[in-house]
Amino acid sequence: MEQFKGQSRLPKFAVPKKYDLKLKPDLIDCKFNGSVEINIDIKSETKFLVLNAADLVFHNDSVFYKTPSSDKVFKPSVVELVEADEIVVFGFDESLPLGEGVLGVTFDGTLNDRMKGFYRSSYEINGEKKNMAVTQFEPADARRCFPCWDEPASKATFKITLVVPSDLVALSNMPVIDEKLDGDLKTVSFQESPIMSTYLVAAVVGLFDYVEDHTPDGIKVRVYTQVGKVNQGKFALDVAVKTLDLYKEYFETPYTLPKLDMIAIPDFAAGAMENYGLVTYRETALLYDEQHSAAANKQRVAIVVAHELAHQWFGNLVTMEWWTHLWLNEGFATWVSYLAADSLFPEWKIWTQFLDQTTDGLRLDGLAESHPIEVDINHASEIDEIFDAISYRKGASVIRMLQSYLGAEPFQRSLASYIKKFACSNARTEDLWASLEEGSGEPVNMLMNSWTKQMGYPVISVQLKDNKLEFDQSQFLQSGASGNGQWIVPITLCCGSYEAHKNFLLRSKSESLDVVQIFGSSDVKGNHKQWIKLNIDQAGFYRVKYDDDLQARLRYAIEASSLSATDRFGILDDSYALSMACKQSLSSLFTLMSAYRKELDYTVLSHLITVSFKVSTITADAVPELSTHLKQFFINLFQSSAERLGWEPRQGESHLDAMLRGEILTALAIFGHDLTLNEAVRRFRAFVDDRNSPLLPPDSRKAAYVAVMQTVTASNRWGYDALLKIYRETDLSQEKTRILGSLASCPDPSIVLEVLNFVLSPEVRSQDAVFGLAVSREGRETAWSWLKEKWDHILTTYGPGFLVTRFVGAVVSPFSSTDKVAEVEEFFATRTKPFIARTLKQSLERVHINTKWVQSIRDEKSFGEVIKELAHRNY
Repeated sequence: MEQFKGQSRLPKFAVPKKYDLKLKPDLIDCKFNGSVEINIDIKSETKFLVLNAADLVFHNDSVFYKTPSSDKVFKPSVVELVEADEIVVFGFDESLPLGEGVLGVTFDGTLNDRMKGFYRSSYEINGEKKNMAVTQFEPADARRCFPCWDEPASKATFKITLVVPSDLVALSNMPVIDEKLDGDLKTVSFQESPIMSTYLVAAVVGLFDYVEDHTPDGIKVRVYTQVGKVNQGKFALDVAVKTLDLYKEYFETPYTLPKLDMIAIPDFAAGAMENYGLVTYRETALLYDEQHSAAANKQRVAIVVAHELAHQWFGNLVTMEWWTHLWLNEGFATWVSYLAADSLFPEWKIWTQFLDQTTDGLRLDGLAESHPIEVDINHASEIDEIFDAISYRKGASVIRMLQSYLGAEPFQRSLASYIKKFACSNARTEDLWASLEEGSGEPVNMLMNSWTKQMGYPVISVQLKDNKLEFDQSQFLQSGASGNGQWIVPITLCCGSYEAHKNFLLRSKSESLDVVQIFGSSDVKGNHKQWIKLNIDQAGFYRVKYDDDLQARLRYAIEASSLSATDRFGILDDSYALSMACKQSLSSLFTLMSAYRKELDYTVLSHLITVSFKVSTITADAVPELSTHLKQFFINLFQSSAERLGWEPRQGESHLDAMLRGEILTALAIFGHDLTLNEAVRRFRAFVDDRNSPLLPPDSRKAAYVAVMQTVTASNRWGYDALLKIYRETDLSQEKTRILGSLASCPDPSIVLEVLNFVLSPEVRSQDAVFGLAVSREGRETAWSWLKEKWDHILTTYGPGFLVTRFVGAVVSPFSSTDKVAEVEEFFATRTKPFIARTLKQSLERVHINTKWVQSIRDEKSFGEVIKELAHRNY
């Protein structure tokens, strides 16, 4: 027995070919029983069969193994469940014959409330609370539902049967082939599936409505919702039908199943899950309400649907060999979801918005506690932590960088041949590089290894000296420390206009180029019209640091509207990161920000707001005496946009203006703009009296809620109580998360404490608690005391899994003192768990970075004068 313990993978002496699985959930007692017969192929001599299993109880006398060639039935003499390794070992007294046979097992389990494995979710129908049964098996929780080879490479076919109450809907990956009634139960049998991994197996049992449509190929597509919400499924249905057709063309391979179901689940830990043929979603990621959803909700639904459907090819048809290659699944589906959204909704300018993904990746990967895109996973318990901004966002960004380097056409062609070559099997990162290398003739493997095998990314410093452009790369770390990574960097640059551009691969630490050779002119010195911009359209996953002269020219170019939105975004983000790393003064960042006062682009303004929030918090920590001038600076920056947009939608306005309105008004409320605060309260009062009031349309609601919370105190609670009433009365998940995301922005710590306690109450679904953690600067200490007090409860409710890491990150990261680091380290010294270790280290590193930044701002002598001048400048 000992030889199987503590191993990262199951032994290879037996492989599954087909599962015949029968499950009978009891939705009242929240239990289930099941039986499985697995056709397996025994490859080498063994007296043991080792499978994954967790939280299951086996009927030992029911376990058997038999071969088709003889009547002999083998019964195990030992059945041992090793909880620590999540395996079950069946030991036999004699060796099992080589070749094919069938393993039969009967078992019982619990429909847990932890949103993984086979679990329960609750919903109300006509005021009565009911349970539904749902599966969530990725990454490694199929083993909580039935014993199996729970590894992506162990693909098999699945024949599933569900025994359920006769009034309920039962769904699985494949269409129903037979339904037999037996009193108040029915037995629903599904078609056998194509070959697939266990993490993609799915079953859902509950009461649902649906809307239906067909693709041009005749594939039936349905969106299932809670009873009464079916109209909210129409937008996602439309997106899905069009996206399936689009991917069929792009991958040059049709969708391989006869149907696609998408279903909204009230309790769901992630955003959505790409189960083959039965995709499960959080309600906020699938449902769209014409009257009460905001434009941002609509966009999220489109992108999440496109992401999950991309997985039907990239992930389900071609599957990663092991979790080390998870990034390939997630990074690719993230990238391609933007490709689909751009095709369906070109007016959304989604590739500009993609830069938010890149920025999130850069932000996490600038930490010393980051990790490479490809992480060696030794145990299932380590997988949860890599479902992060590196796997998804850095992964998607390096794919975008590669596609931009190779060209869209060779990239698509090579990808289609990769899908065809590895369909119905498993692949590694190297297999994709080989296909792309073959299709493009470029050294893809060599180029990409420097981006996937090592963590971090470079900052390219560029300066102009005697008509030579000098480039130098070094690893960028947010702490300002120097790292020793080196990359092969696809450099793109242009000079004075987008016509004059050059591309090259920077393979060494430094390089210099002759300006005359590149641009055919030496008229670059001292001519501020001759701006030079690196990393055109931010296609590369790196930062750029310009010398003072080049930086000043770019500022002129921004004011003269000579640069694209993506480039304006990139210059701002790089400058912000360099300032945080103390590689550039905060004064120079503020001077740059003031060049954006006429900015109109949604993504650039949205990022300007994000940067403003962070910078205002850090400066309030460093030089609180300047806070009035700072707020004035930010109000000036955003006021003209707010006046242009107003509170209500204009006839025929763009989707992007609708999204921007709420963000701009929220920013003005946070920065204490009196006009905005008073108007918000006036409109909110009208909305409280009449939920259909035109005075508070969905896109402005979040702003009004945040504004109202700025006015709430312990002695003036009206706004808080009114928001809780709306929360309790609405059944729209998006409205609930909108309110949760606003409550803790209150500056009164006693209210913040009430909010945090409310978040853990039964009134808030476990999955949604994290939305309530966005506390005001004044509420930080309160949140930390609360986290310590409630830690055991939080750990029991949310661990192990990625939701618990959100609590740690949200509460710890905003601090900016070494005392706090010591306090946090002391608290967690005896309480750390493997699944929060990385998040804790990253959060503490962020506190160190903030602390250093605060000190550097205090040391910056002229900062006060600069701020006062910028805040009161008349443009």
